[in-house]
Amino acid sequence: MMNDINSFMHDFSSSNAPIGGADPLTRMLQSLRLEGLEYGKRHLPGSWAYSFPEKDNAYFHFIGEEPCWLLAPDGKWIELQSGDAILLPRGDAHVLASAPDASQPPFPPWQCRPLWEDGYTADADQTSKGVILFYGSMRFNLDRSHPLFRGMSPVLHARALIGSECLISPLLDALAAEMVSHRVGAAGIAARLADVLAVQIIRSWMESGASNEGAWICAARQPQIGEVIAAIHENPGGDWSVASLASIAGMSRSAFATAFSDILGDTPARYLTEVRMQQAKQWIVQENARIAEVAERLRYDSEASFSRAFKRVMGKSPSSYRIARG
Repeated sequence: MMNDINSFMHDFSSSNAPIGGADPLTRMLQSLRLEGLEYGKRHLPGSWAYSFPEKDNAYFHFIGEEPCWLLAPDGKWIELQSGDAILLPRGDAHVLASAPDASQPPFPPWQCRPLWEDGYTADADQTSKGVILFYGSMRFNLDRSHPLFRGMSPVLHARALIGSECLISPLLDALAAEMVSHRVGAAGIAARLADVLAVQIIRSWMESGASNEGAWICAARQPQIGEVIAAIHENPGGDWSVASLASIAGMSRSAFATAFSDILGDTPARYLTEVRMQQAKQWIVQENARIAEVAERLRYDSEASFSRAFKRVMGKSPSSYRIARG
């Protein structure tokens, strides 16, 4: 199922956009897409702990009935209350446990049975007291190395954002109700609520202090440099040069290059190349695009020159991603 962040960003765009159109950061968020790949529900009584490995896709967890603990990517234990939801946007490794001293085997999805396509539930007896865990694997159309995701906290906690977003609380309540519901379609509704909640968490994080999270967010909100960043991300295959990007910023070439490097710590040319390679990976992995086609779309003179640039930035050749995709 696909969810377009445009519909969830509409009110934000209308209320926060400057006269003449949305600000650059909002425009980039409007292009963000989310695809829920797999969902599961498990009843976890007694003492338990599961480790979740690092992966390319985001993790989503909703905690029902009983509290539990999260071993966050930074190595700190965080208690999660019943009704909590967390999003790990970069798919970092983590642990969920009934208590910090519980053992930590890998999470075993193979012990679940399908509820519907890409949805699973455990066969455990749900009459005993315990945690009801609803979890999801979510893929964004942006690579986890995208500056937006690099600037996010490893764990985004829904309850910490309730004060800045009135919609999160009713979404959590609705998801909690579906967790214990035996009504027709409860599993599918829960999956859709999880998708909406994940998008809402990101939007609320952006509105409630994301400017403290890194240079990229600050740069994207800066009017002149932000317009340049938005232009690059909206059209990574554009015929860009430092001069043309400086023109978008309304600055001289030298002043723009200096300002861009001061804010982002990188040159415009290197930033453009990184964005292009991230986009190339998405086309290869998600669209199964041919390498020659990707090179042409990104204005490279040859497949060989594109492949060299790709390996320099991504650390692997583009053909290796095609092989991994199968």
